[in-house]
Amino acid sequence: MSTTTTTHNHLDDNCIFCKIINYAFMDIEPLSEGHSLVIPKYHAEFMHQVPDDYLADIMPLAKKIAAAGGFAQYNVLQNNGKLANQAVPHVHFHIIPKLDQETGLGVRWNPLKKSMDDIKVTYDDIIKKL
Repeated sequence: MSTTTTTHNHLDDNCIFCKIINYAFMDIEPLSEGHSLVIPKYHAEFMHQVPDDYLADIMPLAKKIAAAGGFAQYNVLQNNGKLANQAVPHVHFHIIPKLDQETGLGVRWNPLKKSMDDIKVTYDDIIKKL
């Protein structure tokens, strides 16, 4: 995928999120009242592609938005890739208030049937690559 990313500001002229000046803004297709987005000012599709220094302020800002919104319960969500429900190919974090059962984020949680030995093999593989 070719981009028109410039080296001086790490943004992509074709990306809608790169064109937005703010680090945080309201989602235009909210799952609940107050659904907000926080974005790093660095164009990358996947979180692991964003330099750490561009991510440093993301969680503190998400925390401030949740507190300022008075969200008693909420989800902080970040998707990577289409299969993971990423709609805009620029890393972004959702702050989604969970006001009731019908609004907010719905989560399907179907744990795999894995033995502790299988889990340890995966763990050891990840640790070796860190």
